[in-house]
Amino acid sequence: MTTPQNVISNNSGQSREGMVFDIGYQNYEGPREGRNRSRFAVYKDGLIISLGIGRGVRAKILPWLFIASLMLIGAGMAFAAITIDRLAGDVTAESVGLPTHSDFYGIASIIMFIFAAISAPELLCPDRRDGVINLYLVRPLTGSDYIVARWLAFITIMLMVAWLPQAILMTGLTLGATDSFDYLKDNWLDIPKFLGSGAALATYSGTIAMLVSGFTTRRAYASVFMVGLFTVSTPFTFGLSQELGGTAGKWLSMFSLSNIPMHVNDAIFNTTSGVTADAPAAEFDTWLLVSWFFLWTLLPASILWARYRRLTP
Repeated sequence: MTTPQNVISNNSGQSREGMVFDIGYQNYEGPREGRNRSRFAVYKDGLIISLGIGRGVRAKILPWLFIASLMLIGAGMAFAAITIDRLAGDVTAESVGLPTHSDFYGIASIIMFIFAAISAPELLCPDRRDGVINLYLVRPLTGSDYIVARWLAFITIMLMVAWLPQAILMTGLTLGATDSFDYLKDNWLDIPKFLGSGAALATYSGTIAMLVSGFTTRRAYASVFMVGLFTVSTPFTFGLSQELGGTAGKWLSMFSLSNIPMHVNDAIFNTTSGVTADAPAAEFDTWLLVSWFFLWTLLPASILWARYRRLTP
């Protein structure tokens, strides 16, 4: 609110008009929205941060580069499906083999791991380093509210990254078929399959990335550690498991972190992807591989929740 005032000053007797600004706090008479509104605000902020919206160009480059890469893979596979079916004919299409939804996750999994490693630290590390989390954790928001909202925001982005290219691929496979309606009628179960497999991959990689980010205030440290964890564990465990052989080699192969969600992918699509084809752990029963996935997803999630729960004032 402003109030005009005539101010007479200085020794010459000149007068001038000035403005007095009332910048005090105003009374709030609207509804008090409580914890749910606070949770949603943290969730929405997490979505914005993950995509680099409202930040500089440099903050947008990496997340959108990875998102665009996955979209291009899906679009490329869809184009291949249309080309094979429409131009090469059905006989050639069957002999060559059309791209599948399982194939996409086999190709895209490493890109999703790196995307998670780069994006997750942006959600947690700056808040802890700059002390902003102390402003969040005032009543009624708690540490549990904060980390659950941040986790949900990041998993939402990961699901988008996993599902949108699959939707593009499904569109290409349907349009490329001789009879699109018959193809969709015969293969509609692929939709819940790629949704379930994508959810497993997104939840697993996103949760581990958030856990690593929750134990450091340095984004670079968290990203480098995550990338190293996923890229080194696979060749290390594979080579050593081949040397050991037998049951010990199979169990060691289970610690290949990049293969854990892909075993679930194989179970959902009832196939063996190129990622896990040579893994000794693939010889285990499906129920054991799926249980191992849930262990490696729920345990990090529990540790992350417990860590932030203690931060509540």
